[in-house]
Amino acid sequence: MTLHRALRYTIALALLGMPAMAGAQAFGLNEIGSCAIARGLAVTGAVCDDPSTIYWNPGAMPKKNGLTFLGGAAIIKIDALFTRDSSFRSYPATAPTAVVPSVFLNYRSGKVAYGIGMYVPYGLTSQWGDDFPGRFSAKKAALQTIYVQPNISYQLTDNWSVGGGPVIGHSTVELIQALDLSSQFAQAGVTFGNLGIAKYTEFGRATLKGSAMAYGFNLGLHGKLTPTWEMGVRFLSQLSFDYNGADATFAQTPTGLTLAAGNPLGAPAGTPVDALVASQFTGSGALTAQKVNTQIRNPAQIQLGFGYTGFEHTTLSMDYAYVGWKSFNQLPVNFQGPAPSKVLQEDYNNTSSIRLGAEHRYSGGAALRAGYSASTSAAPPETVTPLLPEMDRQLGMIGGYLPLTGGLGIDAAFSHVFGPGSRGRIDERAAGSTSAQALALNSGWYALSANIWSFSLKYSF
Repeated sequence: MTLHRALRYTIALALLGMPAMAGAQAFGLNEIGSCAIARGLAVTGAVCDDPSTIYWNPGAMPKKNGLTFLGGAAIIKIDALFTRDSSFRSYPATAPTAVVPSVFLNYRSGKVAYGIGMYVPYGLTSQWGDDFPGRFSAKKAALQTIYVQPNISYQLTDNWSVGGGPVIGHSTVELIQALDLSSQFAQAGVTFGNLGIAKYTEFGRATLKGSAMAYGFNLGLHGKLTPTWEMGVRFLSQLSFDYNGADATFAQTPTGLTLAAGNPLGAPAGTPVDALVASQFTGSGALTAQKVNTQIRNPAQIQLGFGYTGFEHTTLSMDYAYVGWKSFNQLPVNFQGPAPSKVLQEDYNNTSSIRLGAEHRYSGGAALRAGYSASTSAAPPETVTPLLPEMDRQLGMIGGYLPLTGGLGIDAAFSHVFGPGSRGRIDERAAGSTSAQALALNSGWYALSANIWSFSLKYSF
């Protein structure tokens, strides 16, 4: 008995589907700094007066000389649901609550500011229950990417400054995928489905783990157009992560099934199916540990923003953000073994976002903030998958700042992600299939929402 060779690389194919889902615009994350979140992420022109400008606009200068620290985290709880067309049964996602940290330090002396930041602009956690039929595409997917950015900014004139720095990225990926027995060959021309094995019969699980480093840069410009109008622009470069030598491992799942009498294999009635497939998980079997190389490109970002301070103690801001998700047009899968290499077609779209924010400051230093953001979907309809259902998004935010003592204060923000829902699929797209063929696999409706709480401590020395 031999299994179809597709099982020898199905785990990597599912991994490369990961960019097709997740977060705010594919697997992007914008939850960096509580002030920025509360103000609708519209902080490139009207910057927050804290070190998170190292990410949001590395060309902006701190208002005061000295050292300023900002550290915090965003707590993200995603609620996702898939409802099948055929049965109207709904399957809730089981993704755990995610915590996304960020830390920044900035020091200004005259016309120069030096800083360093650690933040997470891209990441993903998605997970589904053991009864979800889409677990054969993805049971669990986790992508964690941390950027470290040294930064320098310089005041060119009284009104304009410029800055930037190199970005050092580290990424880890984990994927768990169930393996479906029904579509695999028991012998030439005979699948286990032909033997009466139902579709979505799990006989094993595959796990892929890998890590990679990548390098890029972040640049920014900030200035005042008039006494009441300011603007800013930033560019974060693409980072390409090469996961060379990622580990793919496989574990058998008992089915408890037996073959009927008169089966095409000629095996005795009552022969355990688990015994037939066990050899594939040991020795030189197809489902033994192996290495795989692949690449994930974190796309480039451009953000342009304007701020207005003509109202007393109030700042209004509006930003436009562009993310180059077309870098996921094709994805390579290269094995360090007998499995054939492949190139997957993803056909992602570049995305745009409109971001609006407002802040009102009170005597004593306290501030109240609110914001709104809307973004288009990166994934086309044929690439909405269980890894995380991608769709257009809208976010509403609220938050504020409270000074505590001396130079210490706390920022807090809450935001809610609204998704209109999207049709999608649970089965994998066949290699070489057209977009129309992939679209025909859509078999249900994904619903998505999320609550995000963010807290940051700011301290000025």
